Amino acid sequence: MSDRNGRYKAFDFDWPSDGVLRLTFNRPERLNTLDRQGHQEITDIWRDISADPDVRAVILCGAGRAFSAGGDFELVEELTDSYAAKVRVWQEARDLVYNILDCTKPIVSAIQGSAVGAGLVAGLLADISIAGKSARLADGHTRLGVAAGDHAVILWPLLCSMAKAKYHLLLCDPVKGEEAERIGLVSLCVEDDVLQDKAVEIAARLAAGAPTAIRFTKHALNNWMRMAGPAFDASLALEMLGFGGPEVKEGLASFREKRRPDFSA
Repeated sequence: MSDRNGRYKAFDFDWPSDGVLRLTFNRPERLNTLDRQGHQEITDIWRDISADPDVRAVILCGAGRAFSAGGDFELVEELTDSYAAKVRVWQEARDLVYNILDCTKPIVSAIQGSAVGAGLVAGLLADISIAGKSARLADGHTRLGVAAGDHAVILWPLLCSMAKAKYHLLLCDPVKGEEAERIGLVSLCVEDDVLQDKAVEIAARLAAGAPTAIRFTKHALNNWMRMAGPAFDASLALEMLGFGGPEVKEGLASFREKRRPDFSA
């Protein structure tokens, strides 16, 4: 799948190894933030990949110095103003998690620099996640003034323990690459200058493996995440509820004004 129909604009496509499709977030000048279209594309693309017989493994990475800085301010502002946007993004966010879990092809993420929002969702839900030492993983929902939704409740407690999940999700403290590997949030941490080579090496090994055995193993393991579906649904609904409240307005204003939020009022 080299984006044969030209549908996807948020990614560049290439084939670094036989059967390995590499998706690269392509807005480096904006730290690979996702606008409304990009958020929809990162949700939908996994179905197309799953159905493409030419793809045997996938790499997800970002151009420039960031992996992805998540949704852009315009998308967040739309969520605060529009009920229809809340309903749309609620469905997209839910589909993003389950489309990745259900994708039949093994996914490798190569995470450098900032990784937040929907980009972080895809990066951590990848079957094998590789962080460069420069990686800075952060779930900033409560800093924005909404509940941690997206993937956090379905995934973080399973990967790095409930205690670590609560610490990072309640305080929004970022996790650097080496620490992310130490606590089990990512599979591996490597030097930044070998990140892409390592991702290609691992994806090529997956592409050369027994496809049905790998697919079935992935499916069975992902049932651990599926069992957390009710908790995930609750977190996502509470996140969307928060976008209609006063705290997110202060959170968004503080981001735009590059200051600490004041939620005391």
